[in-house]
Amino acid sequence: MSLTQTLQVFEALDTAYASGQTVVELLSAYSRPTVTVTRIGGPKGATDFVRIVIPGTAGKLVDGTAPTLGIVGRLGGIGARPARIGLVSDADGAVAAIAAALKLAHMQTQGDSLPGDVVIATHICPDAPTRPHEPVDFMDSPVDTEDMNEQEVSAEMDAVLSIDTTKGNRIINHKGYAISPTVKEGYILRVSDDLLRIMEMSSGKPAVTFPITTQDITPYGNGVYHLNSILQPSIATAAPVVGVAITAESVVPGCGTGASHETDIALASKFAVEVAKEFSRGTCHFFDTAEYALLQKLYGSLAHLQRRQPVQD
Repeated sequence: MSLTQTLQVFEALDTAYASGQTVVELLSAYSRPTVTVTRIGGPKGATDFVRIVIPGTAGKLVDGTAPTLGIVGRLGGIGARPARIGLVSDADGAVAAIAAALKLAHMQTQGDSLPGDVVIATHICPDAPTRPHEPVDFMDSPVDTEDMNEQEVSAEMDAVLSIDTTKGNRIINHKGYAISPTVKEGYILRVSDDLLRIMEMSSGKPAVTFPITTQDITPYGNGVYHLNSILQPSIATAAPVVGVAITAESVVPGCGTGASHETDIALASKFAVEVAKEFSRGTCHFFDTAEYALLQKLYGSLAHLQRRQPVQD
């Protein structure tokens, strides 16, 4: 269970002084993970991008062949100061991702290292702006989506879990978390059977999935409606990407405070850890390679959906 780590991260980030250094300090007790912080500024402020690498026993860092899982904590910001006081709902993705890193780091001290490397990335901004969105306001980000993807998605990731608060909608009416179909190079593929199995096993409940549309896997800023930014990492990689949405039964704005539920975050974090265990051992697949090859043969590439297209008058 990742509840201990979730509570630890939640309390550490629930401050106006939170920064990338906060995450460095959280992991300072562990010698094997590496933590790097990159501060990026934009027209709406600045944020600290955090990258945590948990080395595996047979991963790429030691010239091994075990695959690398990427875990991205997706969000606009952990806080909306001065408009809001405290940790906002949008922070859940960052909390879950960092909690997963803490759990994996602790496992190594207990003799339970994974075969493959795990790369966790997110960003820490306690004073991000907000922006209008239907049905409730969203958190905005100090930097553009392209900058976020450049910092959070990397070439060594063989598959990506993108964890994001997804409560500001009327599409998902479930408290807990839900997973999306797999997205790969413009294709929305069927939901992975392995991920469904791991979700049911780790939660003790029937799996919950959520629908996505073509609009959701296109770049932000192209003028079309997006559920949220949960699948924006898919536009920056050829690796398969699955959204892990932390959800609610009611419609909750991303900039709302007091709206995070630690047990739900912990469930999503635990799911990410369990996926990392199986993916690095080759017992979890995000998509059917033969079926994907057939789709490409029949219908060609859809990779153009990953690029922002100029609007024609």
